[in-house]
Amino acid sequence: MRRRAGLVLLALAVFFAALSPLLRWYAFPRLAKIPPSQYQETVLEAKPATLLDYSTLTAKKVDKITIVQTLKGNVEESERIERTAGRDVVVWDALSYVQGPDGKMVSKIPERYVFDAHSQAPVHATGEMVDGDPVTREGIEFKWPFLTEKRDYQYFDAQTRTSSPIHYKGTRTFHGLEVYYFEQTVPWTKVPMPKTMPIKGITPQQIAKTGMTRWYTTKRMFWVDPVTGAPVNGEEIHREEMRNAKAMGMPQDTVTVFAGHVKMREDYIASIVDLVKSQRLLVLLLTSYLPWGFLAVAAVLLALALWLEARSRRPAPPTPA
Repeated sequence: MRRRAGLVLLALAVFFAALSPLLRWYAFPRLAKIPPSQYQETVLEAKPATLLDYSTLTAKKVDKITIVQTLKGNVEESERIERTAGRDVVVWDALSYVQGPDGKMVSKIPERYVFDAHSQAPVHATGEMVDGDPVTREGIEFKWPFLTEKRDYQYFDAQTRTSSPIHYKGTRTFHGLEVYYFEQTVPWTKVPMPKTMPIKGITPQQIAKTGMTRWYTTKRMFWVDPVTGAPVNGEEIHREEMRNAKAMGMPQDTVTVFAGHVKMREDYIASIVDLVKSQRLLVLLLTSYLPWGFLAVAAVLLALALWLEARSRRPAPPTPA
């Protein structure tokens, strides 16, 4: 009887020992994925800021600039791309909408970002674009991979349409979470004019004919939850200029279009932190808690099986005459 129980315990020990790596290396990549229909809205503000007043063609100080960033999952496009990509794909239609203190539009930049649902690696497909211009992304954008590592990543900049390293700068505590802090500095770079201008009747082509150019630089900062790869906070020290501006009748040859320290609004930070705290438990279950727990169960079952086997082989005490 003891030997039979020992064999059952041994079989269970083998089962849980085999289940542990299966959860981590087989189930995790297939279950931890960004849903294709995800929708997210984030509001950022620069208080105060410098903004170009197009009525006087001069840069002025304003109390606040608001940036509304939306990410909307395009399920129909993701299903179309998956047919040829051979993997789960997410398509985000993003929009960065900037408005002045009077609520009027300053600029709006649409994007289409196509990426692998688990690894966040870019998937190149028809329709990938920034402001209507086809692009081929390298590296990540908006989100880091699950189980983010303490290293630099290639991060795509939508203004320059290029990727460059975003550097890991250490571990910090943010709203009770242990996060990784990353920084990226984009030097002054000539960038395209937005397709949608704040002045009706003025097109980027008309501005380009005058010889005036648009330049941009930023210092980008992210606080990233390493388990889910989701940024729980983001900031930018952002500057844009028009150069050779006298060609458009401006009093100076270089005019600031926008300058300010852009920060995520506190209520949106609190909402994102709450969401990340609920999602990170699911990732930890698949990558840590359950695999290590099953190994511990397997070890206990194996010890019990060996103990029962040893008891079954112990000679019986002699029968008294």
